[in-house]
Amino acid sequence: MEEKTATFASLGIEEKIISRLKEKGITEPTNVQKQVITLVKDGKNVMFQSETGTGKTYAYLLPLIQKLEAEDNPKKEVKLLIASPTYELSSQIKAQVQAVSDLKCILCIGGAPLTRQIEMLKEKPVIVIGSTGRLLELIHLKKLKADAVETLVLDEADRLLSKELRKDTEALMERLPRKVQLIGNSATVSEYTRKSLEKVRDGLLKADDETTGDEKDNPILLVTLPPKDVLKFRITHWAIFAERRDKIDTLRSFIRAEKPEKMLVFTSHKDQIDNIVSKLRYKKIDCEGLSAATDKQKRKMAMDRFKSGKIKILVTTDLAARGLDIPDVSHVIQMDLPEEKDFFIHRAGRTARAGKKGINCVIGDEYEMRKYAVLEKQLGIKVFPKMLYEGKIVTPEMDEE
Repeated sequence: MEEKTATFASLGIEEKIISRLKEKGITEPTNVQKQVITLVKDGKNVMFQSETGTGKTYAYLLPLIQKLEAEDNPKKEVKLLIASPTYELSSQIKAQVQAVSDLKCILCIGGAPLTRQIEMLKEKPVIVIGSTGRLLELIHLKKLKADAVETLVLDEADRLLSKELRKDTEALMERLPRKVQLIGNSATVSEYTRKSLEKVRDGLLKADDETTGDEKDNPILLVTLPPKDVLKFRITHWAIFAERRDKIDTLRSFIRAEKPEKMLVFTSHKDQIDNIVSKLRYKKIDCEGLSAATDKQKRKMAMDRFKSGKIKILVTTDLAARGLDIPDVSHVIQMDLPEEKDFFIHRAGRTARAGKKGINCVIGDEYEMRKYAVLEKQLGIKVFPKMLYEGKIVTPEMDEE
């Protein structure tokens, strides 16, 4: 007997939310949504991994929003906290909440005016989204009451549990009720990430004499979706050799030759963004730059212009590679190779979304080309060497042995 195809209705999602999804052109659940929605709906602690562009945000949002809409909350207390590592991802999550629900939802991000966020909290939001540091600060100031929080989501959990952000993430968890439901996700979640979160959670439970056996026996489930190998089959990987001093000129020539529909340019060095942008603009190539140091308003304007297609090129650090769903990115350029392969995966994954194809190109020196060759084997991808010749991108002739 043939297995029935899962639908949002068969996963327990109510018609009101399904109708709003249809308005956005979403009619069928993705594989990760089929796996995760029921677990979240049943109150399980879940850490899940799925490739970029597979619908991870709605996998947890849909059942949580449905639960919140059905709940009696006369005091209009905060019930759901969603932590994310960047302003852009937090804004995207908020937009996805608002697309399917009328629940009051606000952003609380570091670097933005604290007084404004305190005023917004007086409006009694049910969902608060933001950086772990700012959420923690508002709790310490007693402006964000966390006593009634039922669920904590760590969007891009591997980043939030990294060495740089782990301390704030742990401190935030310490301030929440011990019975809180924990949900984490990323394109690169590992068993290590799950165990790391479980270790923090178990440490907090042991420290609490009022913790019940049921809470201690609720493990964090790891759901790993088999890859569709987007990295292998829908993204074409190129390598263009350039000495460090020639990289920006090579980038400029690449843009002239390829005429990308929409292109993200990544650099690991935030102090290089202004340099790249100014040199491209000098050659009459319209682009914007984006880094963690950029003013929030300017960041929003740059991202909005890029998403809408008003500009075709956005130069950024890895902050934009984290979980963002930017439609129709045809090309990703990596001006260097990040130290961790997960960052390479997140960068490359900004293209070839929603079933489309894309190009990921590394412009690197001799050292970076050697690193790229190692990555090629580790990730099982095929890298094609390219060069610029007479205004075109061509395949170099390889010397026969």
